[in-house]
Amino acid sequence: MPAHDDVQVPGEHALEDLDAVAMAYAESFATATPTERAVLRDQLTRFCLPFAGRLARRYRGRGEPLEDLEQVARLGLVKAIDRYDPERGSFTAYAVITISGEIKRHFRDKTWGVHVPRRIQDLSLEVGHASVVLTNSLSRHPTIAELAARLEVTERAVLDAMESSAGYTPASLNAPVSGGDGAAEFGDLLGSADGDLELIDDKITVGRLLLRLPARERQMLAMRFYGNRTQAEIAAEMGISQMHVSRLLSRALAWLREAMLSDVVPRWEGAARPDQPGMQMSVTRAAGLLTVAVHGEIDRDTADRLRMGLRHAICTAGADHLVIDLAGVPLVDAAGVAVLLDAASAASVAEVPLSLRRAQPYVARILAVSGLAALLGVRR
Repeated sequence: MPAHDDVQVPGEHALEDLDAVAMAYAESFATATPTERAVLRDQLTRFCLPFAGRLARRYRGRGEPLEDLEQVARLGLVKAIDRYDPERGSFTAYAVITISGEIKRHFRDKTWGVHVPRRIQDLSLEVGHASVVLTNSLSRHPTIAELAARLEVTERAVLDAMESSAGYTPASLNAPVSGGDGAAEFGDLLGSADGDLELIDDKITVGRLLLRLPARERQMLAMRFYGNRTQAEIAAEMGISQMHVSRLLSRALAWLREAMLSDVVPRWEGAARPDQPGMQMSVTRAAGLLTVAVHGEIDRDTADRLRMGLRHAICTAGADHLVIDLAGVPLVDAAGVAVLLDAASAASVAEVPLSLRRAQPYVARILAVSGLAALLGVRR
C-alpha cells in the first residue's frame, strides 16, 4: 500500500495529536480500498485507545468497574471514528463528546437499579461531580444552595437529584444482616405491626354494636367522642342535666365494653320496642299484692306516664299492698325520684302500703341518696 505508507502511528509514549492523525486518516481513507480502509481504521483506533481510557477514568469511583467503563469508552471511540467528518471540525472535540455521551448513557440505562427519569439521572451525575469539585475548592462539603448556584438549577432540583441517587444501587432485601448468624436478612428488619390494621375488626364490631343502642345514646356518643363536646354542652343541647348525661354515657360505654368481650350481645335494658317507645309498665295482682313492674328508664321523658300509672294503681289497690318492681329499671334521674316521692305521698294519703323491690345497684344508690330507701323500705 505505497499510497498510504506515510500514515504513521506514533509509539506508545509519543505525544498524541489526534486531530493531525485523524486528518491524515481521513485523506487516506477517501482513496483506499475496502481492505486498506479496515487497516487504517484499526490503526487509528489503537492510536486513540489511551485517549479513550483517560476519559473512562474520569468516571471511576461511581459504582461501576473501570474495565466496564473502558469498554464503553472504546465503543464510543469506534462510533466517533466511523462518523468523523473532517469538514465539521476537530476530531478530538467530536471524540470527547461521543465517548462521554456513551459513558453517560451507560450509567443512565444500564446501572440504575430503580427507574428514574432521564433528566434526574443526568442531574444526579452532575451534582455528584459538582460536589467533588466544590469540596476540593472549599475544603468542606458544599451546601444545597452552593450546588444549585454552580449548576444553575433550583435547590429543589438538587434535592430531587440527591434523593434519586439512592435508586442507583438499592439495597437487597435478601442481603444477610452483618454481625448475625447468617440466617437473618435485611428485609426482616423492616416494617412493624400495623396497629390500625389490627383494630379493623374492633372498629367494625363497635360500629355494628352502636346500631343496637337507642338513638339518644348514639347521639350522645357521637357528640362526645366525634364532636369533642363536653358533657355540659351535651346536657344544654338535649335539655337534661349534666349528671344525667354522665350516667347515660357511662352506661352506654359499659354496655359496649361488655358486648365487645362477650360472644353473645347482652340485652340493653333501656332499649324500647318500636310499638311502645320509652318506659313500659305491667300490673299484676296476686295474694294481696298489687305489683307494678317497670321496664326502661325513669327520666324526664317518661316521668309523667309513670306518675299517672302509679296514681291509677294506688286508686285501685284497695286493701292490697302496692309493690313497685324496679328490676327492669337501669336508670332513675331527678324526674324519676320526684315521681316516686309523689307516689309515696299519694299512697300515704290513700293509706295504701307501698314498697320498692329488686332495685338494681345503681338505682338503689340513687334511692339511698335521695332518701327514698329509708322512706319506702327498699327490698333487694
